[in-house]
Amino acid sequence: MSNPRADYSSIVSRPPLRLPDGAKVAFWFILNVEEWDFNAKMARAILPTPQGATVVPDVPNYSWHDYGMRVGFWRMKEVLDKYGIKATISLNGSVCNTYPEIVQAMVDSDWELMGHGFVQRALPLEDDEPGVIAKTIDTIREFSGVAPRGWMGPGLAETVDTPDLLAEAGIEYVCDWVNDDQPYVLKTKSGRLVSMPYTLEMNDIPMYVVQNHRSPEMYERGKDHFDTLYREGADSARVMAIATHPYISGVPHRIKYLDMILDYITSHDDVLVWTGGEILDWYNESVGSG
Repeated sequence: MSNPRADYSSIVSRPPLRLPDGAKVAFWFILNVEEWDFNAKMARAILPTPQGATVVPDVPNYSWHDYGMRVGFWRMKEVLDKYGIKATISLNGSVCNTYPEIVQAMVDSDWELMGHGFVQRALPLEDDEPGVIAKTIDTIREFSGVAPRGWMGPGLAETVDTPDLLAEAGIEYVCDWVNDDQPYVLKTKSGRLVSMPYTLEMNDIPMYVVQNHRSPEMYERGKDHFDTLYREGADSARVMAIATHPYISGVPHRIKYLDMILDYITSHDDVLVWTGGEILDWYNESVGSG
């Protein structure tokens, strides 16, 4: 069946979108900060267990992820601060309780927090999807003082009801639909929900963990990706996302390439470095939010 959440719209036939001051690209940086349950099967694995067994606890794969929380996050934050980039954090709500020092550092830096489930478990596996969404929103609001405006499902996974439930809960944009370089409005039973351009192409999980590219790939691919959007953005604005995880991009052999691509993008004129919420506000003002 065709996409039940949006009618087809070719980017070449839409009215042009214009960014302020003649900018061509709105760039946003997403850092996915998650909690993996030590007493459950890991959300992802880099080291297979001998004989193909599934083991709990899975110490090597759990600690692979935990390196990102202990070390990688702080290494990445140093690079982001170097360029004055306010990240958009895709945040498991439980991180507020288990890693409060990390979340406080985000709040102190005025980064945007968006919901990413309560723990790193796909929504179709949850017994109470509305309850998980509500608990995630409430926990982030209680810690930061601000309710999240955006949402990304763990693994970008949804049920058939997810967009309706998000809109009902007050979420304004979602990142699960990676099918455009501009925002667009999703069909929901009630309320307004905007699909925000997220990415699997400029995402360190597919790039490094699935496709097994060498460390320079983030810079080399990112440069080519940005150059195309920058050229196209002269006719109609484009949105570029880079999606990262502390345990992947925050390791010593990759961090310099993250630094290099951020330096390349921010060195261009006509680029706006925004959070997801800032992109949403611009889009709603451009097309009307009724």
